Amino acid sequence: MKSITVFTPTFNRAFCLSQVYDSLCRQTSGDFIWMIVDDGSTDNTKELVDSWIAQNKIDIQYIFKNNGGMHTAHNTAYDHINTELNVCIDSDDYMPDDAISNIVELWRIHGSENLAGIIGLDAFKDGKIVGTKIPDDIKISTMTDLYQKHGVWGDKKVVLRTDVVKKYPKYPEYEDERLVPLGTLYKIIDQHYQFLCTNHVLCIVEYLADGSSNNILKQYRKSPKGFYYARTVEMRYSKSTKHSFTRAMHLISSAIFAKQFNIFKDNPQKALTVLALPFGLALHCYILYKTK
Repeated sequence: MKSITVFTPTFNRAFCLSQVYDSLCRQTSGDFIWMIVDDGSTDNTKELVDSWIAQNKIDIQYIFKNNGGMHTAHNTAYDHINTELNVCIDSDDYMPDDAISNIVELWRIHGSENLAGIIGLDAFKDGKIVGTKIPDDIKISTMTDLYQKHGVWGDKKVVLRTDVVKKYPKYPEYEDERLVPLGTLYKIIDQHYQFLCTNHVLCIVEYLADGSSNNILKQYRKSPKGFYYARTVEMRYSKSTKHSFTRAMHLISSAIFAKQFNIFKDNPQKALTVLALPFGLALHCYILYKTK
């Protein structure tokens, strides 16, 4: 069995999916499976993937599902992955040629049942690191401590142990919503596991104009239940009052968008939420103004 599954959720991204494929064909190690989770595409994604399967250059698994959003594609992937490790590479991103080799070798030497996986770097096409590197003296950490204790910022690439992922509930799926922030899973895993940390670049990113990273305020309006869920998770495990307060502000706005006016439902910090009420209302008005 291969060591790692690279899975790619995709929806009508045939126009850019080839750069993922090309990068995987260039890998210095073939110890991986590429799983494409097609989230209801209506373009020529399937025909394109079929042509790559026919070329037989790398192991490819294609799964088609009805459109439900990125988090539902992750749920589907986790249902089907059987390798020890897995990593998500989005359809508009790709991997450096040595990424698989670096992941497999690092895990072979330092991996253990006490660790949930690996945290590595994202970079842009020009080689610039997204955010900051991980301090060289930090070899093992939780995701939360990296950001809140060690001053790391910017997106990072997370490699997960598959058996660890399967211990936790799936991302909730809400009718007519297409997004639950993926970081909620990492936050929950943080409570029980740490990660190996590396400054190897594991993913080259490109934020497309129609990607979720560039449309976050619109996503707040379109998927309020998903964001409400995320805010409750973040508040439950936050180690900072300041961070909890900002999450409470967002929770209030999401509750209004979702018409969920009982803001104390599943709320782990009720008193702080009361204090955040005027600020949450102001944030809600700001989002309305910016997305009108």
